[in-house]
Amino acid sequence: MININVFSNEKAWTKKIKRKNFFFNKICRAFPKKYKFLNKKVSLTLMLSNSKYIKRLNKDFRNKNKPTDILSFPFSEKLKITKKTYIGDIIINYDFIDKPKFQKIEIFREKLIRIFIHGFLHLLGFNHIKDKDYKKMLKEENRIYQSVISKLN
Repeated sequence: MININVFSNEKAWTKKIKRKNFFFNKICRAFPKKYKFLNKKVSLTLMLSNSKYIKRLNKDFRNKNKPTDILSFPFSEKLKITKKTYIGDIIINYDFIDKPKFQKIEIFREKLIRIFIHGFLHLLGFNHIKDKDYKKMLKEENRIYQSVISKLN
């Protein structure tokens, strides 16, 4: 079972996602069985933020002085899921998800679900440095996304 602690330092998130913990935990319950970690306690922290904050983190931790859509910080390089495992932190940038302004709430949420899945896979050790890794990660991302969308609709 996955437990997510959701925090926010950007008020605009509240306009789009009312019950943040419920929203993200519901997404995780819709994951394929492989990623539900049944009979285990897997946890992560999710920060819902903005361009200003994520730019600072990107500069401090990745030496890139620009905002990005998402940052993922795996807790360890060699992930081993045990009975109780903390897998890391994800920070999502509201300003990237909310483009274009005034998009339908459904589109906003679909983008948010997709980017959350992307960050989640990074915590599990997926990356997209090499082309073959990108293809593998994208395939897995799409598989999880289809599972979530089919169960939420």
